[in-house]
Amino acid sequence: MNFKKILTIGLTAVSAFLFVQNVEAQNLQSVSSYNNTHARLLASQSKVQDQIKLHETEEFANKWLEEEEPEMDIYTEGWDSRLVNPYDQAKVPDTKVIDVSKFAIPCPGRVTSPYGYRPRFRRMHKGVDLKLHTGDTVYAAFSGRVRLTNYERRGYGYYIILRHENELETVYGHLSKFLVQDGEDVKVGQPIALGGNTGRSFGAHLHFETRYMGYAINPAAIFDFANKTTHTDTYTFDKKSFKKSRDYSPSSRYKAKGKNKYKGKNTYKVRKGDSLGKIASRHGTTVSNLCRLNGISKNSKLSIGKVLRVR
Repeated sequence: MNFKKILTIGLTAVSAFLFVQNVEAQNLQSVSSYNNTHARLLASQSKVQDQIKLHETEEFANKWLEEEEPEMDIYTEGWDSRLVNPYDQAKVPDTKVIDVSKFAIPCPGRVTSPYGYRPRFRRMHKGVDLKLHTGDTVYAAFSGRVRLTNYERRGYGYYIILRHENELETVYGHLSKFLVQDGEDVKVGQPIALGGNTGRSFGAHLHFETRYMGYAINPAAIFDFANKTTHTDTYTFDKKSFKKSRDYSPSSRYKAKGKNKYKGKNTYKVRKGDSLGKIASRHGTTVSNLCRLNGISKNSKLSIGKVLRVR
């Protein structure tokens, strides 16, 4: 084999070697590039997954907050309102069990005018009138805070509205002097005012109301004024038992059938099946008031045909 042929073979081998080295270098660069690209993709995917998790967490939290019903802050809803009923736009629950176990009778006097419709004035009497003398002490029915002290010449006269820890509001009207001021915390049984004869009043008395989110509740449904106690430790508010207007009374089964034929009458003749409770309900009064008007007791036997005073 001559030198020229050997040289040619050597050059060919070197070229092949260099070609292989170049291919391997390119392959290494490709692998490195692939690894770098893969690492970047993994890092990017991790960020995306973190964002997805954060978004899902935020969505869950928002959904939970929307579904969770927050408790009403009783000293926020309509607190600054100068109205007796600040709950016009409030969402009122269908039922509400209200704790009335820790109470005080606002004044010791008897009921002189019950809750209910007054034919003479053609309007609702949204509370009860309790007998007192001008200057007698008026007490907070429950613990709470003074929402409003005000004067209304053609209505309540000087009056106070308390909002209570049990979410009731109580109204005290025709006062002669305030003993508390707006925003003041009061305890059950604390003196809050002196009774009087101010506003639309025809003799000294306390006009007393109990309200739940604007609905005027018959105080005699909560308090047994004759015995200076409550009927039970809780009162259950039922929105369905009220008329559409928040300012009016619970609709009785008699009114539901049509016009109340007993409305406006001062006497009633006892019929078969009557009881003092039924008669009191028909005429918008209380059993205690019927007993007082007729000189009888709660356990008195009613004779058919007996005429009872109901007003």
